[in-house]
Amino acid sequence: MISGTRTVTAGIDGSRTSLDAADWAAREAERRHLTLRLLHAGAEQPAARPHASEPSTAEASATAPPGPGLPADGTLDRAAIQLAYAHPALPIVADRTAAPAVTALIEAAAEAEELVLGSRGSTGFAGFPVGSVVLAVAAGAERPVVVVRAGELPEDERLPVVDGTSPHHAAYLPVVLGLDLERPADELLGFAFDTAATRSAPLHVVHTRPALPLGGHPPGEQPVPYGTAEGEDVTCRALTAALRPWRPKYPATPVSEYVVHGHPGHNLLKASARAGLLVMGRPSTGPRLGGVARFLLQHAACPVAVVPHG
Repeated sequence: MISGTRTVTAGIDGSRTSLDAADWAAREAERRHLTLRLLHAGAEQPAARPHASEPSTAEASATAPPGPGLPADGTLDRAAIQLAYAHPALPIVADRTAAPAVTALIEAAAEAEELVLGSRGSTGFAGFPVGSVVLAVAAGAERPVVVVRAGELPEDERLPVVDGTSPHHAAYLPVVLGLDLERPADELLGFAFDTAATRSAPLHVVHTRPALPLGGHPPGEQPVPYGTAEGEDVTCRALTAALRPWRPKYPATPVSEYVVHGHPGHNLLKASARAGLLVMGRPSTGPRLGGVARFLLQHAACPVAVVPHG
C-alpha cells in the first residue's frame, strides 16, 4: 500500500459474504472520499469460474487495479475487477499477504480509517471459521472494525422507496449509537457523529439503564431512585451533557436521545432493525470483546461498527 494513503480496508477471503462486505466498504470509501484497499490474507484459494453475467479477467483487464503478483483468476483479482466496474471513480488498491489472517487484519486496521469484514462465510480466512477471525480482529484492532452481515445490499442502508424514487437516491437510515454513560469516549462519539454526517443521516443515541436487581441495591449504596422521575431526569441530563460538545461540530446532523430500560443487547438489537449502521464501543485496554458486542455481531439486523476507545 502507498504510504500515507487514507483507506477503508476490506478483508477478502473468497466467500460471498466477504465480497458483500467489500462492496459495502467501497460505498463507504466513496462517501468518505478515501481509497479502498482490498486485503487477502493467507494462502491463495482457487477462485470459482465467473458467471456468464460477470466480466472475465480478459474483458476487464484495462480497468483492473494493480496487485502484487496476482494470478489472472485469483480471488483478490476478481474482487478488484468487479468493484472497479461497480465503482469506476473509486481508487482501489489490492494487496496480498501470506501472514495469518488475524495478525494481518489487525495490522491493516492500524493503517486504515476503518476495517470492514464479512460476518459469515463458507471458506474463512486461512482455514479459520470466519466468526473466529471477526471476533479476534474486532477485539484487538486499534481502529474501528465494521462487520457486515451476509447478503447486505446497498438499499438496506436507506429508507424504503414508496414513490418510485431510485433506491440509490433515498435517504439513509439512522446511525444508532449505543452509549454507556460511564464511558462516553471521544473516539466513539466522534466516529458516530462523523458517520452520520457523512451520510446526511440522523443519529440516534441509545443509553440503557439496567433493571434493578431482585435483591435491590447493595447495602450502603445510595443511588438515584430507579424508575422515578428524579432518576430519569438525572440520566437524561447526563446523556444530554455527553452529547453537548459534539452538536455544534455537526450542526446539520439531527440527533435524538433515548434512555431505555432492560438489557443493552436486546434494546440495541431492536434499534438495529431500523438502522443503517449500529455503532458501539470497546475498551482499548486489552484485547477483549464484551458479551453485548458478541451478541450484536451475531444477531444485529444491520452492519455493526466496533470502535476501540481509551
